[in-house]
Amino acid sequence: MSKKSEKVRAEEKAWKQGTVAEALKRFPILKEAPSRFYTPNDLPENFDFLKKVGFPGQYPFTAGTYPFEPTVGTARLAARFARANAGRTRAAGYSGYGTPEDTRDYYKGLLDRGDRGGPNLAMDLPTQCGYDSDNPMIAGEVGKVGVAIDTLRDFEVIYEPYQGDLNLDKIASNFTMNAAAIFIMALYAALAEKRGVPVARLRATPQNDILKEYIARGTYIFPPKPAIRLFRDTLVFMNEHMPNVNITSMGGYHIREAGATREQDLAYSMAIAIAYLQAGVDAGLAVDSFAPRFTFNAFGGSMEFLEEIAFHRASRRMYARILKERFRAKDPRSMIIRQPITAHVGYSDTTIQRPLNNLTRSVVGAIAGALCGGRPAAVPPYDEPLGLGWSREASQLTADASRILLCEAKLGQVEDPFAGSYYMEAMTDQIEEAAWTELKKVEDLGGAVPAIESGYIQKAISRSAYERQKGIASGDILVVGVNCFTGEHELEVETTRLVPHPYDPRKRDMAEKKQVKALKKVKRERDKAQVKKLLAELKVKAKDESVNLMPHVIECAKVYCSIQEVCDVLREVFGEYESPSVL
Repeated sequence: MSKKSEKVRAEEKAWKQGTVAEALKRFPILKEAPSRFYTPNDLPENFDFLKKVGFPGQYPFTAGTYPFEPTVGTARLAARFARANAGRTRAAGYSGYGTPEDTRDYYKGLLDRGDRGGPNLAMDLPTQCGYDSDNPMIAGEVGKVGVAIDTLRDFEVIYEPYQGDLNLDKIASNFTMNAAAIFIMALYAALAEKRGVPVARLRATPQNDILKEYIARGTYIFPPKPAIRLFRDTLVFMNEHMPNVNITSMGGYHIREAGATREQDLAYSMAIAIAYLQAGVDAGLAVDSFAPRFTFNAFGGSMEFLEEIAFHRASRRMYARILKERFRAKDPRSMIIRQPITAHVGYSDTTIQRPLNNLTRSVVGAIAGALCGGRPAAVPPYDEPLGLGWSREASQLTADASRILLCEAKLGQVEDPFAGSYYMEAMTDQIEEAAWTELKKVEDLGGAVPAIESGYIQKAISRSAYERQKGIASGDILVVGVNCFTGEHELEVETTRLVPHPYDPRKRDMAEKKQVKALKKVKRERDKAQVKKLLAELKVKAKDESVNLMPHVIECAKVYCSIQEVCDVLREVFGEYESPSVL
């Protein structure tokens, strides 16, 4: 230890025994200081700024994915003009209601209000799990948490408003689909072909992140190994034929929402990314040919403000190292974490109790986003826990919160303002080191797929989820309005509803009946012989792992094969996944 470090350590000890101890005497209820102060001794003596931090937009990307955040400038332009375009094609907000007709009408309303984004589809659970709307087993679930998608007919309806200068090659679409992502992308390709739009000009982002389904969301169908085969097929096909389509949108935040700790979230997200990258490499592709189109849905999600900032700095550095050192990537674009938002409040941190408090929570997350090398996104809207389909009022407050942070508070004018902070650099190192340690445990099991098959990851997340919930129940973890500050004089503040909810509940009640009727009509009128022929051929091709199934699934989509018909063939060949006990 240098003389300078020894001096700082001695002064710190004297400070604790003197100044801090005297202050504690004034507050006998406190057993120790409730906060920490960091010094140069919390960093390695040989701390290398260029190696550990660097500059925004350059390896190791600790300070930021890009050299600057464009929304800082475009938000100020938008404040002066009716519209300001950052030059990027984007999808609209996450949405999907009941029937394709209901969702189509919702997007028509957005277009009428000036929104130019393409569909960003939330799909109902039957669709996500590969079941048709007329299956009696899923009665009561059709259209309930998103739009029902059964056949190409449903995409034709949803995309009716997107014509002319808003045709498929002029917009971007997002699809929250994982287990049957190959079918949804086949529908999009089939729709493009029907309209005469080359698939090479399509812009879209399928979530296509099946491994996190086994450990977080739960909308899986097939066992992990054949699921990775389907991922490989979409990756290889889209890499060759759809160069403007992102291959995956990995969901670290889903893993956190399932109960993972910060360090588990990062480790398991990296393990999953490694599995996907390896699938591309094993298929004979150069990593730099496809990795730039790997994206992340979002990372993290917590009210722990400073730790979340450090987490995002650590995640960028860790991912960059994996791509550069393990996969020998040369293109800097392969090494960056592309995601729509950075630090934000976890959606599961929002509460049904006093929901307007969620706006405050979202603003805290937005500030963290601006200070960690991203943009301030005050998401989710305050009524998130009340159900998908945010009110216009909540969406307005969310948009204004982000605008205020950019235009009035002027956040974003300095990139990574915590760079060099003793605390922030120490915490960034600590989170990354813990994530590497957990990642090694997964790697020792053979990687993400074996770790999922054995139940290791699921059990680890379940234990963490239990510990967190136990902490909330005991009051060790405080949630305002839930387990503290709940006295009789506290107020339940509400807002005035100015416009109707985006989805009429009467339509919601009729959605299943209408969708089942529409599906039966499609099945009655389509070319049954072609359907039977193509499904039989799909079964043969699925048995040969060397065959890429994507072109054939597109042919199935074009003759109006349904999602369950395609998935049932694959179920017969691949089997269905049964989750191991995590208790």
